[in-house]
Amino acid sequence: MRFHGVRIHASSFLALCAGAAVALPALAAQQPAAKPDAATAPAAAQQRQQHVRPIDAGAPLPTRYDMLRGAYGPYRANNDLLYYHLDIRVDPEKQWVSGKNTIRFKMLKDGTRIQIDLRDTLTIDKILFGTIALKYERDTGAVFIDFPETLRMGRVYSIDFYYSGHPEETGRFGGMTFKKDPSGRVWINTACEGTGASMWWPDKDQWKDEGESMDISVAVPNGLMDVSNGRFVGKTDLGDGYTRWDWHVSYGINNYDVSLNIGNYVHFGEEMAEPSGGKLAMDYYVLPEDLDKAKVQFAQARGMIEAYQHYFGEYPFIKDGYKLVEAPYSGMEHQSAVTYGNLFKNGYLGRDWTGAGINTRFDFIIIHESGHEWFGNSITAQDPSDMWIHEGWTTYLETLYVEYRWGHDDALKYLGGLKPKVTNMRPIVAERGVNAEPTQDMYFKGALMINTLRSVVNDDARWWALLHGFYQHFKYQNIMTEDVVAWWNLHTGMNLTPIFDQYLRHEHIPRIELLFGETPGMVMYKWDADEDGFAMPVKVGTAGKWEIIHPTTKWQWMQTALSKEDFQVATDLYYVEVNKQ
Repeated sequence: MRFHGVRIHASSFLALCAGAAVALPALAAQQPAAKPDAATAPAAAQQRQQHVRPIDAGAPLPTRYDMLRGAYGPYRANNDLLYYHLDIRVDPEKQWVSGKNTIRFKMLKDGTRIQIDLRDTLTIDKILFGTIALKYERDTGAVFIDFPETLRMGRVYSIDFYYSGHPEETGRFGGMTFKKDPSGRVWINTACEGTGASMWWPDKDQWKDEGESMDISVAVPNGLMDVSNGRFVGKTDLGDGYTRWDWHVSYGINNYDVSLNIGNYVHFGEEMAEPSGGKLAMDYYVLPEDLDKAKVQFAQARGMIEAYQHYFGEYPFIKDGYKLVEAPYSGMEHQSAVTYGNLFKNGYLGRDWTGAGINTRFDFIIIHESGHEWFGNSITAQDPSDMWIHEGWTTYLETLYVEYRWGHDDALKYLGGLKPKVTNMRPIVAERGVNAEPTQDMYFKGALMINTLRSVVNDDARWWALLHGFYQHFKYQNIMTEDVVAWWNLHTGMNLTPIFDQYLRHEHIPRIELLFGETPGMVMYKWDADEDGFAMPVKVGTAGKWEIIHPTTKWQWMQTALSKEDFQVATDLYYVEVNKQ
């Protein structure tokens, strides 16, 4: 999970600290915004200036590589990915990968060219169409493959893409790393969400199009084990000092979730009953010296599964099972093979990173990264620009876990701990089609927005039904923000578009303006928001005696017996600012 691979502009952040997928960023340096000359600036502009947060230098400009990787261009769009079989050999001594990926696809229109991606630091040995060697052109990370005959719409084709080389170690978690474990044994891992899967294997390196299934075969020196996604099929001694480990993925899988974990692992496991009556295999792979600690810490996984199933339904990858795999970095949500490096401690690396006094009750990596099995892996954004669908929802799932275990009051305290982490520097939804990831606000601001939506619905029985229905409707789909908004509009019967747009497409959160003193016993109120149609209900008054008002961006008024000091807004239920005058 990620705070993975997010590109952070140098002028935007001074430091990174702990976090979610993990390592969460620190708040940006609070540089004061430039102020207009008081003698010339209009009063309204001066008033608005108080609302402006520091603005960073903006998102990095996309490179040619970003544009080719991010665009769903004609040679991606002309075919539908059906299946991969990644069949490779990993040489730890040479730090070398070699082998092939069999790629099966269906043409959606007639054509003679398709696009597959492989970082240009790796060598293409050959690309075969049956026995025919295909010609190709490389352009940064894109590989444009040409066929000697027209591929016909509706027909299924397959190619074998052979490659080799030393994957460049890059990104927050290294992309693909050749390390040693604490005892000096081989330990090789992949984590490539931001950097892209094509940095270590050839694939359609985008989020929109997933295959229907996948096989992963990894040959490693005898005595080592590979743990990958899906269900373990078997291992084969190849007779040359290598053993091949075979895994089958029964579902679509986003490319950055495909994972290798090669090391001296030991295994233990359990089963738990699913609501459907089936059995979920829960398997754990750790270094031998960590076995006893893992048996204690990983006991949290069962309660996590129970909590998320309570809200959303059955674990989405029951055929493949659920795995926790020890790794030398904090963690990632690799589908059905969640990687774990949280030191077998509660909190994040033993710290209460939310500061609410709750995070140390549970293992943050187990709870957050596993939550991505529902949001990120089962429901996947079509483009990194809409990554809040992964991260905002999964951060909200953390609060649901807290509520399930310890109640609503503690969930609100946990949410309150997220507020100081929000920077409001850029909109959450980033530019599409250029491989642009949003700011870290997609985690915290996204979760706070969803909690605000719960308060707008203002009926918890209905809210739980809506949450369940939303997930069930979109599971195993790749969606965009517009799909989320349309569903919630339809199923609540409300026009929530201005609310979603305010939180996702603008820097600022809404601010409620409260004006006292015009007349005794009266308060005037309105929303200060970027969306003209913003009209979110909100609870005001005092705790335990809240009254719902319906502000718009135009002034209204109400009578109240409360003084300016005593008149409150339920800011633990809504993520808003309050300005009392």
